[in-house]
Amino acid sequence: MNEAQSASHPSLPSSDKTLPSQKTAERTQGKNADIKSESPDLTPAENEEQESNSHAVSGGQADLSCAADVLSQRETKRGTTPGIELKSAPDGEAESTPDLTELCDTVLSRVLSDISGTVRPGQTQMMHAIATAIRDCARVLVQAGTGTGKSLGYLIPSCVHAVTGNARVLISTATLALQRQILTHDAPIVSKVLQGLVGYTPRVALLKGWSNYICMHKLAGGYPDEDTLFDSSLLPGESEKTEGPTSPIAAEIMSLREWARTTPTGDRDDMVPGPTDRAWRHVSVSRRECIGRSCPMLEECFAHNAREKAAHADIVVTNHSLLGIHATGENDLFSDIDMVVVDEAHELAERVRSQAAVSLSASQLARVTRSARTHGRIDTHFLEEITQELSQILEDLPLGLLYERPQILHDALRRLDEACRDAYTQVSDSDAEAASKTLARAALDEITAVCAAWSRPAEETVTWVEYSEISSTPHPQLVLAPLDVARAIGTVALGQGPAVLTSATLNVGSSFDPIAYECGLFVSDVPWSGIDVGTPFDEAHQGIFYVARHLPPPDLSGISLEALEEIVDLVQASGGGALVLCSSRRAVHSVTEVLRSRVRTQVFAQGDASVSSLVEQFRDDVNSSLVGTLGLWQGVDVPGLSCRLVIIDKIPFPHPHDPVIQALSDVAQRNRRSGFWTVSLPRAALLMAQGAGRLLRTSEDRGVLAVLDKRLVTKSYGAMIRRSMPALWPTSDPKIVREALSRLSSSVT
Repeated sequence: MNEAQSASHPSLPSSDKTLPSQKTAERTQGKNADIKSESPDLTPAENEEQESNSHAVSGGQADLSCAADVLSQRETKRGTTPGIELKSAPDGEAESTPDLTELCDTVLSRVLSDISGTVRPGQTQMMHAIATAIRDCARVLVQAGTGTGKSLGYLIPSCVHAVTGNARVLISTATLALQRQILTHDAPIVSKVLQGLVGYTPRVALLKGWSNYICMHKLAGGYPDEDTLFDSSLLPGESEKTEGPTSPIAAEIMSLREWARTTPTGDRDDMVPGPTDRAWRHVSVSRRECIGRSCPMLEECFAHNAREKAAHADIVVTNHSLLGIHATGENDLFSDIDMVVVDEAHELAERVRSQAAVSLSASQLARVTRSARTHGRIDTHFLEEITQELSQILEDLPLGLLYERPQILHDALRRLDEACRDAYTQVSDSDAEAASKTLARAALDEITAVCAAWSRPAEETVTWVEYSEISSTPHPQLVLAPLDVARAIGTVALGQGPAVLTSATLNVGSSFDPIAYECGLFVSDVPWSGIDVGTPFDEAHQGIFYVARHLPPPDLSGISLEALEEIVDLVQASGGGALVLCSSRRAVHSVTEVLRSRVRTQVFAQGDASVSSLVEQFRDDVNSSLVGTLGLWQGVDVPGLSCRLVIIDKIPFPHPHDPVIQALSDVAQRNRRSGFWTVSLPRAALLMAQGAGRLLRTSEDRGVLAVLDKRLVTKSYGAMIRRSMPALWPTSDPKIVREALSRLSSSVT
């Protein structure tokens, strides 16, 4: 019997700060514990665990070549660098060779000493698994729960491999906050230790997409229309009345000019407060719009300099979007990479698919035509004709997934491709300036990308029509996205060397198979394995997992009155400190309205301000509540009593009419697999795990996770979802939960 099963329900808050040693197997059993409304005691669940094809990676030993070999091999783009100094062995004895695992242990020990940290078994286990993957040139999926310290868990073996193995490592993250943590905190600490051990500090560089950097040439007026701030920079539906020499947009650009004089990076994310999208478009260019080495301000180019630094770096930090461009595009953005690490890997496939998607709308066609005519100085009569024709065709198309491609649309896109080719020829023969020609070609590239996507086999593409909300007037747009991104990820993004994919939520119902399929591990010859290193938290003693079994099951009509009443009761019992995660905007509105009318504490709602601002206010006001939709299910890190109650209104299954979900489900059905079990359920389980993970952020946290969806315990698929979530102490007793929340509320000072 595990600890969760033998414990009585936690009397929150608890003064017991002692954490048990990590026991992954026991955590798994705890997740399988059935939830019974008639008793708070835990009982063993039916054994519903699925046996995964992946196996836990043991922390084996990884042999390295000797330091002399390391030194002799380091005659590459980075030049010769110091290696590991070995003590001379006595006569007749072979010299000992430093082992990757041993080196990682040494580095971790010194890092923890420098930061006054403590040993975390899961972090060590993760580090050893990665060292084994490096030795075997394999791929490893690592689920590392909150508190594991996973960034150091993968950064240490990555840096050691870079220094001792003459390797270049690419680290891709999903969030800006994680990039900053690596660059400003974790990497400098590890580098300092390595400098002392081996006499070499790995070079670390950040690389983002081209348009993330301010363009000095454009800022200096080197691009057409820069001085007017009008014409092609306007979005459809925008008026020139909103812009001018005294307008807010002009004031922002003046501020950007001042900032550009002092910034060392030119990175948009480094400007505080950040600029608006409209202002940034006036001072940045896309990769297609850049005139490259012919630019007179090449030496001052932030984007170019960032790429130069990345080309000579040992560790390159980037984001999933840029990795997606590398995986699905024609350009090799990350050449000569020996190892890849993907943090927040559960988001990778969707980010790659989104990055590869292209769209076509009437307003976009009009803008491209105007740009080609104005900048390229060409005759756009052919383009204008086809624009009018396509505009009407798009208006007549039904919204949603296109199961069959209309012949009239196919013929129109073929003529559009011909018109673009003609326009390219005219631009090449034009007497326009080089920068103007570049802008004209960049605009035409948008359209030819759509035509290229359309020309691919229909069965390999998800094609749908939706309303675009970029302008003030919604209009239909055609969207095309790759159906399968697994092959691009598995064969291109991850390369052929060792790779690490990690997140707090990778294991779906005790199996790594769903995420392995999404990330292309099954289409590559590189061997892979998966391991759950657990969490250092004593989840069953720190938190309660409450399922409101007495509520009616949710339906498509919206959140029920009973569920709203339950939310009010729970928030009142906790005295605030509640993060309410809703599955729809309509539910956010209903919950916000009822809470603001029934509770006395502050209630923030998504949409009132930026997400970062709302989270900061929620963190600062310990008795406030924050209500939001999917944007708050991930990435919200609010430790302590400010987030002592997390409420989930219902299981967040994907919308049944989502085109990508429909298409993937159809493929599953054709392969005689359930679209629900293989597509919708894994996505819902991962999101439930992410939402539940907002509750416990440190070993000192105590709180309640409340799920207002009885299907979690009454449907067969509920067990799979529960096994994917933190192993909190489960109950369906409203009285127990309210009493625990009242105790938490009384502890707030």
